Amino acid sequence: MSEEKTNVMRILEQKKVEFCSHCYLESGAVGGVEVAEALGEKKENVFKTLVTVGKSKQHYVFMVPVAEELDLKKAAKAVGEKSVEMIKQAELLPLTGYVHGGCSPIGMKKSFKTTIDISAERLDRLFFSAGKIGYQIETTLDGLKRVVRLNTADIIKDGRED
Repeated sequence: MSEEKTNVMRILEQKKVEFCSHCYLESGAVGGVEVAEALGEKKENVFKTLVTVGKSKQHYVFMVPVAEELDLKKAAKAVGEKSVEMIKQAELLPLTGYVHGGCSPIGMKKSFKTTIDISAERLDRLFFSAGKIGYQIETTLDGLKRVVRLNTADIIKDGRED
């Protein structure tokens, strides 16, 4: 099966960022953890892209490892908001141009402030959606930073109560 080229791949090529694309369509993987397993990768290396809205009505993008949960308090603090909440699934496509399960931090309709969990700094390479269900991009954090305005912060729930 030949791989489809997504806009994310075109943007990375345009910016001369080295990357590999992976197709996992045949695996039937749906959730992020299943995608990591289909790719034969550690869950810590595969990131999901989450879109939120702040109290100011500004939208923010957060990237966290697939097995982790975004801590909304930490996320709000990371972007200087009083609070943030996940957007409704129905808002995702009109806002970003992506569907649930195929949302990439690269190539959204508008450029949003993007924060990736600090754990990404320890990785040689990371994976995230190529903008279409069934496709993932593998690149470095520096490669991603060449295409997306990106901050790092501790934004995942740590299991401890504050």
